[in-house]
Amino acid sequence: MASNDPKPDTAANNKPENSSDDARADVTAAVEELLNSLSNKFAGVSSEIFAKTLQESNKPKDGSSTKTS
Repeated sequence: MASNDPKPDTAANNKPENSSDDARADVTAAVEELLNSLSNKFAGVSSEIFAKTLQESNKPKDGSSTKTS
């Protein structure tokens, strides 16, 4: 005879939750990796922009050089 024991249903319900938790963990890890990558790229681009800005600000401007007559 079949029993009305809820354990098989509970076990079946836990498996999708565990795979759902695993999927969430995978997505979380992927998002964190993407954010770290974007942060590193942003820092690199910001450094390049800052360096180029400094380089341009140190260049003599047109007409600012002293001319001897």
